[in-house]
Order: sequence, then C-alpha cells, then structure tokens
Amino acid sequence: MKNLKRRRRKRLVGALCLAFLLAAAGAGLKQYLRESRKTMGDLQDRKETEETRETGTPVEKAQPSDKVLEDKSVYQEDEEDSVVTMYLTVRRGNKGDNTDHTWAEINEHSAYYYEENGLPRFNCEALLQVGDENGPKEGEFGYGEEASNAAVQIRGQTSSQLEQKNYKIRIKAGKGSWRGQRTLALNKHVVDPLRFTNKLCYDLIKDVPQMIGARTQFVHLYVKDETEGEDSEFVDYGLYTQVEQMNRTYLSNHGLDKKGQLYKINFFEWFRYEDVIMKEDDPAYDEDAFEEYAEIKGDRDHSKLIEVLEAVNDYSVPIGETAEKYFDLDNLFYWAAFHILVGNYDTGARNLYIYSPQNMDKWYFISWDNDSAFRRTYHKTIQYTEGESWERGLTQFTGLVLFKRLFQLEEYRKMLDDAVNDLRENYLLKSRINKKIKAYRRVVEPFQFTEPDSSYFRAGGREQYDFLAKSLASEVEQNYQYYLESLENPWPFYVGMPRVEDGKLHVTWDAAYDPDGENITYSVILARDYEFTDVVDQKENVRIPGIDLRKPEAGTYFLRIRAKNESGYEQDCFDYYPGSGKGKIYGAYIFHIDEKGKITLDDDEKAIGG
Repeated sequence: MKNLKRRRRKRLVGALCLAFLLAAAGAGLKQYLRESRKTMGDLQDRKETEETRETGTPVEKAQPSDKVLEDKSVYQEDEEDSVVTMYLTVRRGNKGDNTDHTWAEINEHSAYYYEENGLPRFNCEALLQVGDENGPKEGEFGYGEEASNAAVQIRGQTSSQLEQKNYKIRIKAGKGSWRGQRTLALNKHVVDPLRFTNKLCYDLIKDVPQMIGARTQFVHLYVKDETEGEDSEFVDYGLYTQVEQMNRTYLSNHGLDKKGQLYKINFFEWFRYEDVIMKEDDPAYDEDAFEEYAEIKGDRDHSKLIEVLEAVNDYSVPIGETAEKYFDLDNLFYWAAFHILVGNYDTGARNLYIYSPQNMDKWYFISWDNDSAFRRTYHKTIQYTEGESWERGLTQFTGLVLFKRLFQLEEYRKMLDDAVNDLRENYLLKSRINKKIKAYRRVVEPFQFTEPDSSYFRAGGREQYDFLAKSLASEVEQNYQYYLESLENPWPFYVGMPRVEDGKLHVTWDAAYDPDGENITYSVILARDYEFTDVVDQKENVRIPGIDLRKPEAGTYFLRIRAKNESGYEQDCFDYYPGSGKGKIYGAYIFHIDEKGKITLDDDEKAIGG
C-alpha cells in the first residue's frame, strides 16, 4: 500500500509540473474561438431569485445557533476590485536567521533545490512599506521607517520553478502588522490565464455561511534590491494577489479558536498513516515526515487527528456515526459541492486546511489554493486534459477513504446534492460571477498587457482574454452537468502491480463500485503506446477484477482498464499517465518488464520477479 500511495503522489506531482510548463496554443485557440462563438449565445442562465437579481448578492439563510461559524464581519472592509501598492526593499541580513542572502539567490532556486539539499529556504531581510503609485504613504504600514521590518523568501512548490516567483513576507515580531496579519503571501498565479480565478473563488466563498474562507487583496509590488548595491531603484514586479495566510492569527481574526488544531494538507487520503501520523512524544515521531502529509499550523497535540483517522478507518463502526461525531456535515458537503461546481479538481488530497476547535470533536474543511478552478474553457482551447474523467463531479473525491465511505450511503449523497443545488441556485449565479469578473478585469487587464506581466501572458492576446473571461461563469453549469453524469457512473478503482505467472501476465484490480447496485463489467487493453493503438492483448466483458493476458516481450507497456455498468456508463481506473505533454491520459497504468520477466513501475524502484 505504501508504494501504491507513493506512486500516486508522484504521478500527481508529475502531472502538475506538466501543467506549469504548457504554453498557450494560439492558433488552436483562435479556431476554437470561432467555433465557440456560434454557441455562446445559446447558453442560458439558470433561474435566479428576484432578490438576487436586484442586489447581486445571495439571500441570507438562518443557521443553527450551535454551529461553529466563521465571523464574516472580517470581510466587511473588503474592496474586491482595489489595488494596494507595496514597496519591498531587500537587504542582506545575518547567518543566524538565514537572511544573509542576495535577492538573486532568493530567486535562483526552486523549492525542490532546498528539499534535495536538505536546506531551509533562503531569506533576505526586507523593509516593507505600503503606499500608492507615488511611493510609501503617510499613515500606511512602514511609512518613514528605514530599518528592516520583515524577511522575504519564495513560496509555493511547483510554481517555484517558474521565472515569476511567489513570495512570503514575514513581518518581524514587534514591528506591527498589516491588516492584522504578520505573514503575507503574494501569489502570481502564473498558470492562470486570467490571473484572478483564485481570488474569485475566495470572494464567492466568503458569502457562503457553511464555508470558511480567506481575505484576498490585489497588490502592485515594487522591489528595490540593495543586496547588489544601495543605489538601486525600485523595479516594477507587476500584479500579485495577496491571500491571507492560515495560522493562529488567521483563526483569531476569523472568530475561530486560535488554540485549536489546524493542518495544511499536502497529501492526505484519510488513511491512518500510523507510521508517520503520531504524537510528538512518540520516540519514532519525525516532524518532517509528518508534514509531508499535513503541515502543523495550530496546536501541536496530534491526539485529535489520530483519533479521527482511526475512527474514519474503523469499518466496525457505521460511517454515519463517525461522520456525525467528528465532522460538521454542512461544512463538509458545502466545501465538496463548491469545488465540484467551480471545477477545482486539484483539491481533496491536497490544497486545503482542516481545523478543529479545542474541546470539540468536530473538524472543518477550509479551502486553499483554488488555482485549478474555472479551467474548462482554457484547457479545451489548448487541448489539455486535466480535470476530466473521474476528476470531476462526485467521483473526484471517492479516492479518499472518508468520502468513499460517506458517498456509498444514499442519505449522504442526498446531503451533497442539496448543497450543490443551494450553491448553484443562490450563490454561484452566472450574473453574480460576471459582476465580479467585470470588476476584476478593470484591475487586472492594465497589468496583464504591460510589462513585466505581459511577457508571461498565457491567454494569447486581448481577444482570447476577453473570450475566456466571458466564458468563465458558464462553467458552473458545465460542472453541474458533469456532476449529474458522475452520479450515473461506476466509481474509479485502483490497479495492482501486474505479475508474471505461468507464462502469463496476471492483472488484478479493485472492484468498481456502482451506487445503484448495477452489475459491472470491465474492458482491459495492454498496448505499447499510451494512445492504445499498438495493442498486445485485450479482453472485453470481464466480470471479475482479475485476468490473465499474453505475456509481452521486454519493454514499456500501458495497461488500460475501464468499468462499465448495466446502464452503459463507463469509468476509468484511478491510474493515469502524465507524460503525454498534454495533460493526463486517464485510465493508463504504465510499467516495464525486463528480459527475465521482472516488472517495475515507472516511478517506483520496487520490482516483482517472474
């Protein structure tokens, strides 16, 4: 199981790397624009309440008084279409706090460099000042100061490999805060052709009572690099989006319990992970290994996390009892429903926080990093396959133990459905989304089409940018249709490592699940290419999850297994091949076989002999 988990994680990271390296396909986009405009006029908005049409905001709904809810007043001063100008003067600090580095060094290395060399990320000392386009402004943070008041480093993982970097600015203790925050995350969102979809998601989340969000702010950043000489000038770094960093201060600002448990999920399928997730007083405790799964942002007593993981994986207790005790189900299902409707396929096993107040058993889901939301139109224009197959609708969560167990019960599928319909009818309205987009465009486009950001523009030009922006709100309805389809499909499943036995290639897989209890058959194809045109062997209408195929010669092979129910709906296995250059090839399991019949996986050194 460990090797399987590791393999799935590596494939996820590999696919994300491809996503960052893609460039917009201009010619294909223009052709798609011509074809799509013919049908754009036929897309009708869904029925809206009269109150929403008049005000552009959803109708407030009463909530039970015993619910742990975010204090929404934290957003009352938000101006979603405003820009804050920040001035960052970077300097060499000292070795003691790892700030003795140049700005060039900070920007030279990706996160993977630090991981490979076992180093903490380099920092510079910095003077952060807030003002306007004329410079630091009286009354704003850092005005009139000359001594460094912060430290800065790159942030992000895969994005850290790109030329335009994201930055984390930490304001020093005793130097005050900006809007109640001492850690500022500035994000470029380079892979987003519109540069505002992450902010759009947060601005939509903050109005949903059952969800917990984060404050965001457009930031125009200027940097003066004194590590190369004190006579340097401020350089324009373009537009960023500041997203509120989630930590104890965040919890306090949002009316939550700052002494509670808070974890940033890096890779988490709700298994027990007993060899890694343990209390700090355990002799085998390894914090670095722990944080590969969940970064510790709140209280360091992991007893509650261990307790909920043990409960979720205890099949002797009905999942309904576990869910009612350990989760706020409104929060859980609205969180899942929201990401289904905005098409954010890159969340669930990563890109979220989980939070539990002290003296309570219940856990809450908090969204983080919505960069993969609202991508349907863009991916189609560049013929990129991400967020397709099982990564949309209900099935995007069925690889997680918690959701797999919950969604096998009709009552919980009904709760998800209720959340989906409430969000669709009251919060994620096309008119409301378009109103926000119009406001964002007034901010973003002047930066998007001028240096330095124009050199990294992914949408191809103003015409393409306009088309993508106008198409965005319609994607909620597309994602809703995908959700309805997912209710009819069998669920995805995992394939085991093939074995050579008695001169045959023996293949097994987990049985697919059908919520309606329909019988399932499988199709199996073994080929030399990921397009499955050079076929070695294939079987149809297989009724049990295992079969013998003709043993291939030494080489690299692709195995595709699909499930089909009695209604004719098909589903790929969870495995996919990320190396096509155009995203994921779903349902493709890659392996190698040598002259002696030993099989190895593409990204795992473990082998099984023939």
